[in-house]
Amino acid sequence: MILLFTATFTILALSSLDQVESSAYDKIVTHSRIRAKNQGPNVCALQQVMGTKKKYFSTCRNWYNKSICGKKAMVLYECCPGYMKLEGKQGCPAVAPIDTVFGTLDLVKAKITQQYSDQSKLREELEGAGSYTMFAPSDDAWEELDPVSQIPSSLVSSGNTELYNALHYHMVNKRLLTKDLKNDMTIESMYNKQGLYINHYSNGVVTVNCARIIHGNQVATNGVVHVIDRVISVVSQTIKDVIESNDDLTSLNTAALSSGLLGQLAEPGHYTLFAPTNEAFENLDSDVLERLMSDTTVLQALLKYHLLNSVQCSEAIMAGSVYGTLEGSNIEIGCDGESLTVNGIKMVLKKDIVTSNGVIHLINQVLMPDSAKQVMELIGKSQSIFSDMVSELGLSAAMQSETEYTILAPLNGAFSDETMSMDQRLLKIILENHIVKRKVSLSDLYSGQLLETLGGKLLRVFIYRTAVCIENACMVRGSREGSNGVLHLMRSLIQPPETTIYELLLKDGRFKIFLALMESAGLTDLLKQEGSYTLFAPIDAAFGTLTEEDITLLKSDINALRAILLYHFSNGVFINGGLEGGVTNLLKTIQGNNLQVLSVNTSFKNRYQHCKCKSTLYTDISQTEPKQGNALLIRCPLCLYVSKGFIKSSHLGLNKSLRTTLFIFYLFVFIIFYVCMSFYIYIYIYIYIYIYIYIYIYIYIYIYIISSFVYILVIYIYIYKKVI
Repeated sequence: MILLFTATFTILALSSLDQVESSAYDKIVTHSRIRAKNQGPNVCALQQVMGTKKKYFSTCRNWYNKSICGKKAMVLYECCPGYMKLEGKQGCPAVAPIDTVFGTLDLVKAKITQQYSDQSKLREELEGAGSYTMFAPSDDAWEELDPVSQIPSSLVSSGNTELYNALHYHMVNKRLLTKDLKNDMTIESMYNKQGLYINHYSNGVVTVNCARIIHGNQVATNGVVHVIDRVISVVSQTIKDVIESNDDLTSLNTAALSSGLLGQLAEPGHYTLFAPTNEAFENLDSDVLERLMSDTTVLQALLKYHLLNSVQCSEAIMAGSVYGTLEGSNIEIGCDGESLTVNGIKMVLKKDIVTSNGVIHLINQVLMPDSAKQVMELIGKSQSIFSDMVSELGLSAAMQSETEYTILAPLNGAFSDETMSMDQRLLKIILENHIVKRKVSLSDLYSGQLLETLGGKLLRVFIYRTAVCIENACMVRGSREGSNGVLHLMRSLIQPPETTIYELLLKDGRFKIFLALMESAGLTDLLKQEGSYTLFAPIDAAFGTLTEEDITLLKSDINALRAILLYHFSNGVFINGGLEGGVTNLLKTIQGNNLQVLSVNTSFKNRYQHCKCKSTLYTDISQTEPKQGNALLIRCPLCLYVSKGFIKSSHLGLNKSLRTTLFIFYLFVFIIFYVCMSFYIYIYIYIYIYIYIYIYIYIYIYIYIISSFVYILVIYIYIYKKVI
């Protein structure tokens, strides 16, 4: 038993150790082996992009999508690294013979590399004592090179030093398996200790100077061979050096120098730069280019949007993924066949210019982040009506480029036919109410805040649990921040208040009884004074639901009247968008109790009396008075809901002494009634027991006690609900 426990523990420990040391590449190979388990032992499933020679070990993502870089992929089955087929046997049951690094090159179909190694007198070294890692270009990699520009005839001449040095740059003076190749690692090659730049990605792709390892971990007696998909060359330049020396990047060089970013691109790091060419800058509008070049902060934000703090080689990108830029926002890098895409657009002209501190991809467009755009440029298609009207009415010209603004842009659906047919003067006033004369981001807003518009109006801000609203309009998701302001999307047109609540009720004509009662209760000033309220205002027809008893109480008791009227006022402004749908919203009334409001579309329900209060009219009211020392306006806000039902306080507004008197009276009647009933039941039980069996006395007593308790409870609840 002890031996069994020890053996089990040892196996688990070794298994855990293997998991710790395994890399993303190893896991992908294991996954591919599992996918091909039905094909026999040691078979791996690969997926080849149709129309190309590119093969990838299978991942869950491309296995189920059946595509790589948007192109269809077919499944192939090959022997896993280190195994071979046997005639007449299923799968790959044989372990490949182990040989020197030179001999292994033939086994992994890197025969051209083997041939060049022999020609350059490198064979003796590859067959001798030592421990080496060779990143061997595949035969296809050599054949794809331009023999004129990339392999001069002198490079492949017998015994040539250049060929020897080129192959030495593909070698490391120690054995390194894929699990030893870490992301962002730099290792010394055997050519003058020049650096090899390793990237090991989470999707299992491993690159050396952006060349992908297509067959890894081919173990040899004196090292290991990794087959790569391209021939690599010595890297000696930084990103800064490439920008300064490339004739297609002179505009980028000027911009980087002006922004102060060029120096950072010479420092050690792991960057990816999407470098716009001169043509990309020329395609910008001249006024936009001039604005960008004249503002160092904006220009730096623009260039940082092209820069990632990680190395993203093209061979590692198999589908669209989002990456954070140094500017702070995100871009999506994807692929479409052989082409790289940025934010879904094919724009990469040249891929994988490897430098000592990252990689460069040349692009034919300048990427514009929000932080480099003016606020009006942030307006999208869903707000196009607002944008067009602002331009037509000359408001765009009135907005100075050096001044910051906040645009409250209504969605297209907010503009009704009636609004569009308005007089242009009135329409301009409406639009001015949607432009705030300073930059206010979403995180800067707070309840009660006043925002001055381009037209001089003051807009109030209301913050709710699930909504941010300005006057009667609430925001929708999609706020964006530009170089000179912020864009917020609004669900409806903003309508600043123009009259007091009293003036509105008086003008409407449906609230005569309510206004008369407010005057009788001495509460008319509440409709005129400064404050922040929500009023559920009953129309005249609502008073028809009251009983004669209710009317008598209202007329005879001023305290009851005030209590009922104040029960219609809630502290704070609650517009429809600020009430959370599908749940009960508790609103604290001035009278002191909570009003339970359930927002279902535009309906409100008082759950105390199950009284429906339909919102048939909404407006925000304000009283305009000059503020001391200036001409700004002080707001006296009230949010008005017109109710078809009269909301009654649960105790009908009765004062405390009257409620107590009624309760004592009801309780006294109940006690008399209970004593009489108890005496009757007692006589009945006594007679029943005397005539029949004495043994049942205890059963009847228990039944009597329980029924009495239930009776008392029912009567008490009835009195409480009726009076209290």
